[in-house]
Amino acid sequence: MATSLSNTALTFTKTLTHPQNHFPFPVISTRKFQPSNPEYLNRITPPRVLSETNKSLSPITTKPGKNNQNETQLHDRWREILGEDEWAGLLDPIDPLLRNELIRYGDMAQACYDAFDFDPYSKYCGSCRFTRRTFFDRLGMSDSGYDITRYLYATSNINLPNFFNKSRWPKVWSKNANWIGYISVSNDETSRKLGRRDICVAWRGTVTRLEWVADLMDFLRPISSDKIPCPDPTVRVESGFLDLYTDKDPSCKYCKFSAREQILTELNRLINEVYPNEEISITITGHSLGGALALLSGYDIVETGMNVRADTTAVPVCVFTFAGPRVGNGRFKKRLDLLGLKVLRVVNVRDIVPKAPGFFFNEKAHPVLMKLGESLPWSYSHAGVELALDHKNSPFLRPDGDLACAHNLEALLHLLDGYQGRGERFVLANGRDYALVNKACDFLKDEYEIPPNWRQDHNKGMVRNKEGRWVQEDRTLHDDHH
Repeated sequence: MATSLSNTALTFTKTLTHPQNHFPFPVISTRKFQPSNPEYLNRITPPRVLSETNKSLSPITTKPGKNNQNETQLHDRWREILGEDEWAGLLDPIDPLLRNELIRYGDMAQACYDAFDFDPYSKYCGSCRFTRRTFFDRLGMSDSGYDITRYLYATSNINLPNFFNKSRWPKVWSKNANWIGYISVSNDETSRKLGRRDICVAWRGTVTRLEWVADLMDFLRPISSDKIPCPDPTVRVESGFLDLYTDKDPSCKYCKFSAREQILTELNRLINEVYPNEEISITITGHSLGGALALLSGYDIVETGMNVRADTTAVPVCVFTFAGPRVGNGRFKKRLDLLGLKVLRVVNVRDIVPKAPGFFFNEKAHPVLMKLGESLPWSYSHAGVELALDHKNSPFLRPDGDLACAHNLEALLHLLDGYQGRGERFVLANGRDYALVNKACDFLKDEYEIPPNWRQDHNKGMVRNKEGRWVQEDRTLHDDHH
């Protein structure tokens, strides 16, 4: 029987919409959280970190002929790769192992887009197109080395209409829920290569409608106002992100528990019941609005002590975001630093989303101005370490790509593969297929002869039934939210 965790401790110009696809692209256990106060924080050990759509998922190793060497490197260096030293000396020039891991986790976030049903003419619009047991296989990612343990859902009854997708048909899988990501765990073989059991949380963002940025209320709210414990009442985050993370709908079986309750419950189960004696890491990833959810959930995990075991040792928590917006104010950033959450943000300098919200009062403003505006409800600050890329450095991409192109995740992963360091020549280090860039946009130069928006479902998901009629294929959803 499921139990709730609720009682435990910019003006923006509309941009050209590119469809992601041509189909217009359990038992909940509880844990008593420790009180979040400085005295408690001083008692815990700080983190020690201190159709087939994507055959290109980066394997654990990518250099031909050097697999054993690279596996040994990752096995021995995983804490460094997850930010133990704040990625000092790893970004310029970029460390090859870090690049591989960033692309690998970026592919985990991209899988959310490839699996999501964007089609308003589908009765399953807003859901995942595959069951969690067949997810990676159906995406051509059977070599990912991870198994999905839970899908994540959010209620669409909040003020972010351009994030949620709904079917036009009266009979639908759910009127109020949208699938927003998944939790997966590395299998035994992959865990041996990684040097630990990795729990990966991947959040879905939005790539088809940049208008969601205009949905942001640009209003900061105390994070503690939504039952996320925080000893500092001046720690504030963007109101829409907080609603998306904490709201629920008791009448809906998919989101009768908030996204927050879903993720914390599953992490508690995995850490304390399934793998209580194993070396574990928690890696959270997301693109666009999914990056905001990744940062917010990463904060929640370390603030509540969900990553702290009974012996007071802490499971390392790392957040890799791609093209994510600002989430909170300067006090939020300072709180993240104090808690030891490791955050690496990968951005395209031509992308507008990482510049929002907080176009005027942000971390780049003069310190005096920021001090004066610290209490304002529209003063924001990015958190973590930034890896800035520029799509104009790639010889494969059109320099005049529109805002949606500049924000595209596949394009960002392409830039990662070619990035060697500031001022260095762009060279695809792992031979990632550049055709993936045009999967859901029109960004490649014409000379490469790759059609735009080429990814689509076979017959848009229509199949022949026993009577020979063309119908939408039925899907099994009952196991997806447990």
